[in-house]
Parts: sequence; structure tokens; C-alpha cells
Amino acid sequence: MPGARCLRARPDGGTLRGGAPRVVWQALGADPRLISASSAAERLIQERRPPHLVWNPLSGDVVQLVPVVRAACALGGPEGLDYRTGGYGTDGFAGGAAPGPHPANREGRLCVQIGVVAWAWEPFTDGPLHGVAGLLGWLASWGVPSRWPAGRPAPIAAAGTGARSRAQWALGGHFGASQVPGWDAAGPGAIDIELLGAPAAAQATCTAIDGPHPARPGWACRALREGALSHTRRVVLERLLDPDIDDDAAPAAVASLANAGQRALSDPVRATGA
Repeated sequence: MPGARCLRARPDGGTLRGGAPRVVWQALGADPRLISASSAAERLIQERRPPHLVWNPLSGDVVQLVPVVRAACALGGPEGLDYRTGGYGTDGFAGGAAPGPHPANREGRLCVQIGVVAWAWEPFTDGPLHGVAGLLGWLASWGVPSRWPAGRPAPIAAAGTGARSRAQWALGGHFGASQVPGWDAAGPGAIDIELLGAPAAAQATCTAIDGPHPARPGWACRALREGALSHTRRVVLERLLDPDIDDDAAPAAVASLANAGQRALSDPVRATGA
């Protein structure tokens, strides 16, 4: 990613298997005022669970650990930097040995994993988001859709009961860690997805328009036809109401009205004499 510091993680998650491109946002359970993106990245490399990017939204610093065209290793493992709370060994894995990679890491022609230096119980979108425009622009340049198929991630207290739909996952786009199928992650919390590229919800308000409505292509022709027909009707009705017209001429006038109406609909310009 342009402008990001590079700390290459080896090994990475291997080759990607193809499918819709997606990005997963994960809170690393760390204070962005105290932990830098570089420090978090170095620790994740040591623990053999690197994401593609580590981002500190307070400073705007971004560190890239894995090339975007390769699989990362963050999905399916411990969520935060403080792995010791889940029965893991000193290197972040039970018994000191890394488990097999979670299959979600390799799903999609891109599966970009972003570790955010933030707390899941305090959604990081509530604070500064320095560098988010560059992140979103970079993701879009790789073809990641801006949609969030599973909607807004649940608050951390309700994340365990949320659905993790395979059908939504297959659509690609943006997801929170708590929305990844087969992973019991709780973060990143109830982040505001509109600040991370999701289309804004439609507003049920009316917008005042100054001046006349712009004409649509079909409206001018229809108005011309209606004007031509009205002109023809007016002429014939004036003849019908003329006191000098005789009764024998009335049926002919009515027939003339019908014929003129048909001509007006088929050729409005000639009917109006324009």
C-alpha cells in the first residue's frame, strides 16, 4: 500500500483460492494512544498471525505485513494483542504450536485483513480516523466493493449471538471480524460503517427544487401532441357551436374531430401548423 511502512511477515497464509474480494476489520484490543502500529505489527509477526495491514486511526500510521495478493493469517485465531487471556501459550497458541490456518484466510481472490489498534468495546469510528481515506481508496483500487453485506457489526456484548452467513460472506465487500463464518470473534464492535465506505442510508426528506422541473425526453413530444389535439378540438367545437351551422353538417364535424385527433397524435407538428 502506498505510504505504508513494510514489515514482511514470513511465512504468510499462502495462495488465495479465488472468489469475491473482501476486507475484514478487526480490533486488536489495544489503546491507540499507547501502542503504535509498528509495535502491534511486530508482535503479530512474532505470534505468527499477521494481518495484511495494521492501522492506528489516531496517528494515521499504517504498516503492511503481507502482500495483498497473498493470504494473511489473522482470521480464526486470537483477536487481540493480549492473547494470554484465552488459554494460549507464550507465543499465542495453545501448547506453543500454531494451529492450522483458518480456511477463511484464503477465501476470495482478495481477503484483506486490517488489524486496527483499538478496543472492540469502544468502536474506533467514534474517534479520529486519520488515514481512512487512503485506506478506502486503496481497497477500492483493488476492486473491493464498498458494500457491507452483513450490515453493521454487532456490539461486543451481542457479537456471540450474531449470524455468520456464508451466503453474505460469498458476496464479498466489507465485514467485521464478528461476521466471519466459522470464527467466534467479538470485535470490532458497533462501528459506523458509513464512515468506512458503506453507502449512506436513504433519507426520507424532500429537497426543494428552484425553478421548473427539467423536461424529460418523452415529455416534450407528449405535450406537443396534447397541444395539437386541444387545438383541433377547439376548432371543431367552435364549428359545432356556430349558430350558422346546419344539422346535416354536425355529424360530419364530429367525424372531422375524430380524424383530426388521430392526425394530431401521429403528427403533432403538422396538426398545429408549426
